[in-house]
Amino acid sequence: MITLTRSLTIATPAAAVWEVLADYRRDPTWRTGVVSMEPDTPGLARPGTRVHEVLRLGGKTNHIDSVVDEVVPGSRVAWHTTGGADVDGCRLVEPHGGTGCRVTLTMRIRPHGVERLMAPAYRWMLGRNMVGDLARLRDLVSAEAPTSPGAADAAA
Repeated sequence: MITLTRSLTIATPAAAVWEVLADYRRDPTWRTGVVSMEPDTPGLARPGTRVHEVLRLGGKTNHIDSVVDEVVPGSRVAWHTTGGADVDGCRLVEPHGGTGCRVTLTMRIRPHGVERLMAPAYRWMLGRNMVGDLARLRDLVSAEAPTSPGAADAAA
């Protein structure tokens, strides 16, 4: 099994980050290789939401189906795949430092057959992608975050 966990502290309120992280339709804007992400229900993830993902990695297009197992509103989404790769994971947002938050992405991948030989390469590639994904998420939510009145004055 390959277990990957990556975290990043973001200077944006947890609620604003949650709105992006829990909306699977937003994944192509911040996740590496995601061509499309189609949940069967609109809006934020909720238990039982089924998602079809088209993911382009390593020169290969993958079709992956998953289901949301658990949602702690404003904080955590846990999921597992039902078709394609054998993976489960979670997305976690925790308030941090007053006005910011800490985002943690976790994936557990169970390679089968010959895929097991590729486990070290998968670990390296997917870990690197997760770091980039978190940076893109940070940049996206920072650009979308409303500025508070007086913020421009404080920056001057």
